[in-house]
Amino acid sequence: MLAEETYKFRNYLQEQGIIFCYSGYMTEEVLSGIGNAIKRKLELEHTDRQTAKGVFSIFVEQVQNVIRYSAEREGGEVEDDPAEIRYGVLTVGRKDDQYFVACGNLINNHDVDRLKKSLKQIKELDKEGLRALYKETLKGETPEGSKGAGVGFIDIARRATNGFDYDFMDMDDDRSYFCLKAFV
Repeated sequence: MLAEETYKFRNYLQEQGIIFCYSGYMTEEVLSGIGNAIKRKLELEHTDRQTAKGVFSIFVEQVQNVIRYSAEREGGEVEDDPAEIRYGVLTVGRKDDQYFVACGNLINNHDVDRLKKSLKQIKELDKEGLRALYKETLKGETPEGSKGAGVGFIDIARRATNGFDYDFMDMDDDRSYFCLKAFV
């Protein structure tokens, strides 16, 4: 039974074009290890340099979003130092001659409207509009609730040469599930 279930899961992933799948707690070390595996896979497939760079950059932004913002987290103290890890799901794949990077994680409901508005605005911009918004955002103040410069989604959109999709699913009174899939 175990082998059969695992084999069915493997086949499902292959049918979806998924070449890499990770579900679990994410850290900078996980980011580095998975990143090396993705780079190697893209090299073995002789992926052109620009596409490989786009896939890798989107992967990094997606995982950093989980590390910084996932509402599903474990925390405590390790050797007198506060520690925290956050949970998410990552897939990287290739279908219809394009690569994709998808990431999903729980978020707090109070962030949903802000994210929807921001992603809708970003998705509607062309290349020049994205470049202008990127520069404007870098010069501005850090957005409320952001742990960075606030350019992560803009950078993903700039590198997603075939666009991106996103979705939200209500989970309970406090949290929703958020997924972003970018195509290169």
